[in-house]
Amino acid sequence: MNTASSVDPSVDPSTDPSTDPSTETMARCPLCGTDRTHPYHRDKTRDYLHCGICTLVFVPSSQHLSAADEKAYYDLHDNHLDDLGYRRFLERLFVPLNARLKPSALGLDVGCGPGPLLAAMFGEAGHRVTVYDPFYAPDTSVLSGPYDFITLSEVVEHMARPGADLDRLWTALKPGGWLGIMTKRGRDLDAFQTWHYITDPTHVSFFADTTFFWLIDHWSLMGAPATLTIESDDVVLIKKG
Repeated sequence: MNTASSVDPSVDPSTDPSTDPSTETMARCPLCGTDRTHPYHRDKTRDYLHCGICTLVFVPSSQHLSAADEKAYYDLHDNHLDDLGYRRFLERLFVPLNARLKPSALGLDVGCGPGPLLAAMFGEAGHRVTVYDPFYAPDTSVLSGPYDFITLSEVVEHMARPGADLDRLWTALKPGGWLGIMTKRGRDLDAFQTWHYITDPTHVSFFADTTFFWLIDHWSLMGAPATLTIESDDVVLIKKG
């Protein structure tokens, strides 16, 4: 589906705590930054760590794919603008978010991939949408905003630095704006161990309901109240202010 290894690929990994070998031994959480993390699960190829603060489950950065291998994996996806099945899939995010938007809203679709169907759907509804993808539409200048809405469909699970990336997008959102996120959410350890979502080698960050509750508290402390709506088992909507 859509892709986003990082909102800002220009960031030097050598200066990013989540990829610094000196902090790797501390298992620092790439969302909230704490070192209060612990082993959660291990399969044949990767380790999964659990954060005791924001409850994110994440793969250590040393086990992430290279950028070249990550893109090669995304290139295998076959999502076209005229794919009715893909359109129905995206409607799970499009329909509830579109119902909350004012006419002619200005939006940003992050992780649009090579076939930006979600952006096209909002365009058909009369909105103006810019797209960003670190591999297929890598113009980072569009991340500045401000936007009435920002969408991330099957994106946050790919983020190596979800804390920095999501904070940047939150800053680009206007007061009263909406952040629409589609991602499968984790439950308990038993379910996680057999979860199909972790078999995708590009999935490195796994959110739970409690992770989103932490996130809205975090953003509210930044000065603009955040309100969370859990729309379905894979869609959440967050309003700023």
